[in-house]
Amino acid sequence: MRYEPIDSTLFLSNRKRLNSLIKPKSMVIVLSNDVVPSNADGTLGFRQNNDFFYLTGIDQEESILILFPDFPDENLREILLLRETSEHIKTWEGERLTKLQATNISDISKVVWTSSFESILRKLVFEADQVYLNMNEHDGADWKFQSRERRFITEFQQKFPLHKVERLAPLMRQLRVIKQPQEIELMKRAIEISAKGFMRMAKFLKPNVREYELEAELTHEFLRNRSRGHAFHPIMASGSSACVLHYITNNNICKEGEVILLDFGAEYANYNADITRCLPVSGRFTPRQRQVYESVLKIMRLSRNMIVKGNTMDKLRKDVGKIVESELIGLGLLSKSDVERQDPDAPLYRKYFPHGISHHLGLDVHDVGSRYETFKPGMVFTCEPGIYIPEEKLGIRLENDILITQKGNIDLMENIPIEVEEIEELMNN
Repeated sequence: MRYEPIDSTLFLSNRKRLNSLIKPKSMVIVLSNDVVPSNADGTLGFRQNNDFFYLTGIDQEESILILFPDFPDENLREILLLRETSEHIKTWEGERLTKLQATNISDISKVVWTSSFESILRKLVFEADQVYLNMNEHDGADWKFQSRERRFITEFQQKFPLHKVERLAPLMRQLRVIKQPQEIELMKRAIEISAKGFMRMAKFLKPNVREYELEAELTHEFLRNRSRGHAFHPIMASGSSACVLHYITNNNICKEGEVILLDFGAEYANYNADITRCLPVSGRFTPRQRQVYESVLKIMRLSRNMIVKGNTMDKLRKDVGKIVESELIGLGLLSKSDVERQDPDAPLYRKYFPHGISHHLGLDVHDVGSRYETFKPGMVFTCEPGIYIPEEKLGIRLENDILITQKGNIDLMENIPIEVEEIEELMNN
């Protein structure tokens, strides 16, 4: 892979912590993702199942992990199954992992080819009181898609109808939501690459540049720094497009006097960064643009201070809402009297700030984690307030990634320019 090798103790530790959560005499089966077809004989590329990667470090398709920590034969308590390679595969698709390479990556000594899966499954499954199977349980997932996991669940229940099946996803969410020190370092690397991309775009931007040219600059910087590419489809939204929250066309011309909203992030070793900055196309903010920008920056600073252990997403959202209301009144977008008379279940600020203030970040950009859970040390969140004024063709959003610690929090993007003076100096040097 493009990224530097990851110490296998991370994946060994992740498996040990999972084993401590499952019931006695349990078997766990985790599958890699599919290679998704596009058209004719093309594919959309491969992105590993994040739970599988979290437990193994293996970044290869057609792979399976079996865990059975209480199985009588110690040699069969951890098994990694890989697609068998051949000279034909090597010629057409390139190198695939050898068993020794897979052991070095995962710290799993028992590595076999996937052709052995059926025989191994039958040997183990009848000794298990329950079997943990995995599925994407993110509340934003497209559940109509028949993933490899969904197909396997159906197949398993048909073959072994009397076996009790347990949900693995809640346990993986419990583990993944608290980042280990090695994970934090990988996320910092993704952030570092993202920062380089931002600096490059800021120096490239000028009137009459097209949004996709900025995306190209960003992509170039990502790839040359060992990233596989974008953590998500980047938003390069100039002028009124900045008021479209998920604008990804990136086709318009950046015009003099406009502000462009840039929401992007690099992926590194499957871990993600998520950053938003706003740049004046002409190199200087107008007084009104600066006024709105400073309001959003103030909201961000105050919101960031609330992303600490013991808080909850619901309380954070409500407290930030009050700050946004105050700023919108100051900007002349809301009146104090209207706010005092508003329906508390339909606050007026939502017209100008319609999205959430934060989300978990990690192996997924919108990472696993319950929105009802109390914030704990080791969690990483975004902080992303915004104000969108379609009638002024102006949208401002700022976003940094925040690590919660025992003593407070750490802004992982504190060194990336965000102050008005920093932005203008960056663009004009």
